[in-house]
Amino acid sequence: MFTLARFEMKVRRAAVAVGALLASAFAFAGPAKSAPLPLFPFFMSPPVQAEPAPYYQAPQADEDRPAIEQPSRFKRQVVNYPTREAAGTIIIDTPNTYLYYVLGNGQAIRYGIGVGRDGFTWSGVQTVTRKAEWPAWTPPAEMIARQPYLPRHMAGGPGNPLGARAMYLGNTIYRIHGTNMPETIGTQVSSGCIRLTNTDVSDLYSRVTVGTKVIVLPMDRRADNAHGRRG
Repeated sequence: MFTLARFEMKVRRAAVAVGALLASAFAFAGPAKSAPLPLFPFFMSPPVQAEPAPYYQAPQADEDRPAIEQPSRFKRQVVNYPTREAAGTIIIDTPNTYLYYVLGNGQAIRYGIGVGRDGFTWSGVQTVTRKAEWPAWTPPAEMIARQPYLPRHMAGGPGNPLGARAMYLGNTIYRIHGTNMPETIGTQVSSGCIRLTNTDVSDLYSRVTVGTKVIVLPMDRRADNAHGRRG
């Protein structure tokens, strides 16, 4: 028998079902407006690739420059060199732009060098007090006063004017060192330092020890007449 109570129960159940259906529809419609779902979620978007870094080519080192052919008289060689100085002594022939490393028994290794320009040569006896590979360069105050455009400090390396090796003389500002300008060997160009090619200064450096005696001959006195050398 159909009663009023049963009718009311059916109406309540229908209302609950319709409410649940509407709630689900609204819940689905809300996020759909902000971010529509992909039709095929299993197809992934291609990854975004970062732009490649700009290409940078480092400057070429001086070793990459074409080798400069030195005159044969400036090439490192063993020569006859009678002298009263002990083996291991360095004798710098300023006017002839040679450096002699005494071997003894009347022989020496001769290197071509660059010396001080006019007004900057010097002479005397010193000792090697320090050695350095690829030395840094800090121009002394008097050099900066003459050439204010010089850097106050330069790290060691192929572009450094002191070259591959340096041997410091006593407490002076002078050094025997390499050069990144091999074309200056045989000339009077420095502020008093003695320069060799990087290859030659590396060879000399391997032979010299701290305490080595260094004799620098004056510009007005030839090495041929000093230390008993003849011929």
